[in-house]
Amino acid sequence: MTRIGLNEKLEAASSIYLIEKKEDLPTDVCTSKELDYISQTLKDDFNYAVVNQYDRQLVIVKVANENSYQNIEKARKAGAKILGVLNGAKVESAEIIRANASDAYLVAVAEGMALANYQFLKYFKDADKKRNTLNTINIVSDSIDQQNVNELIAGVEANSWAKDMVNEPLSYLTATELANQIVEKTTPLGVKVEVLDQLKIETLKMGGLLAVNQGSLDPATFTIMEWKPENARNTKPIVLVGKGIVYDTGGLSLKPTANSMDFMKSDMGGAAAMAGAIYAVAKANVPVHVVGLIPATDNRPSGNAYAPGDVINMYNGLTVEVLNTDAEGRMVMADALSYAKKYDPELVIDAATLTGAAVAALGPEASAIMGTAGEKTMEGLKTAGFSTYERVVEFPFFEEYGEYLKSDIADLKNIGGPLAGTITAGKFLENFTDYPWIHVDIAPTAWSKAAKDYTPKGATASGVRLFFEFIKNYAK
Repeated sequence: MTRIGLNEKLEAASSIYLIEKKEDLPTDVCTSKELDYISQTLKDDFNYAVVNQYDRQLVIVKVANENSYQNIEKARKAGAKILGVLNGAKVESAEIIRANASDAYLVAVAEGMALANYQFLKYFKDADKKRNTLNTINIVSDSIDQQNVNELIAGVEANSWAKDMVNEPLSYLTATELANQIVEKTTPLGVKVEVLDQLKIETLKMGGLLAVNQGSLDPATFTIMEWKPENARNTKPIVLVGKGIVYDTGGLSLKPTANSMDFMKSDMGGAAAMAGAIYAVAKANVPVHVVGLIPATDNRPSGNAYAPGDVINMYNGLTVEVLNTDAEGRMVMADALSYAKKYDPELVIDAATLTGAAVAALGPEASAIMGTAGEKTMEGLKTAGFSTYERVVEFPFFEEYGEYLKSDIADLKNIGGPLAGTITAGKFLENFTDYPWIHVDIAPTAWSKAAKDYTPKGATASGVRLFFEFIKNYAK
């Protein structure tokens, strides 16, 4: 884990100076030849020059004078590139100094460095040799508030934890272990956690979760998290619901396409996103009452697995005709969304790696959103998406799409056919809500098949920074 500090005294630290103009070059730390080289190199915004001063690396970054969300993202990306240089030079600590630049850029460069420094090395026998050397980042500024740095630290830690969970294989991260991780990680921060076991889930008659779990040798879990500070600014909670399918084979509707199961350990990315967001909110002590609901199981094709044609009695009393057991995420999410009603929520947001249709529509650049929350709330989530560069795109949610889910023998069927798959999945979930609600399909963004900028290959922790930013803005 990368440690981030503010105005600390570091020995033998490499330095990163942020400037807006070449006239702002730190002449007191460079020779005339070095200044000439830097000046010639910094031709465009977000270019950087590296000077090897033997006992340290000196990096000068030219930033723009307008800190738009696009430029903030460029600063994060610059931070990731600089991190590569520092790790290549075996640097252990670095300070980021504002020669003349917005504080927002200092935070963004630090964030990009810290996010890019993530590694999942648990299963390498030579992990120590592979481990990045940089372990400390210090921000030097007399105008940045410590709370801003605390929030940066909380977001980075939550992001790293969520990546760890998603990167873990099913051989370790069963539904039970996922619940254990949440208890161990968030309870020390003051989050109240209750884990409902298989017997309790059966007692509650959560038919969707139980149906998906029928094919598994491992029990399902339903984890309830609650962060309720005394100074909470909302009288009704925000409820975050995360899909916790710890591995998905498709069940009896076995996934047919090549390599489609290779990364299905990531099907609990929604659970990781929501657990991570609540971790960040608690770590930063954000004064908002938040509840998290995590239904978890794996989806396997055993002899007792639920089958196409089955009719499932759901937690809220509706019946669902199952036509595809690979549409399992909506089954477990439906029960959790129904359960959320007991909290009389002000808003419910769910996150799920729900549909391949969302991937086809958006590629890896954004997540899909839809729902019944008002325009102001939707815009708030979009704004958070731009701020964190975890962008979201609102899909239409016309009532006609609900017609696609009519069943001949039950209240609903669990798939809507070949068209508008992302929207019909959302319309299915709508049947289990009666409160302001946003559905976020993170299937396009939860897993990366290649490293990009500050996101390593594998788990992305999509949604953690997005929902944390949304809740911070809500508190303000």
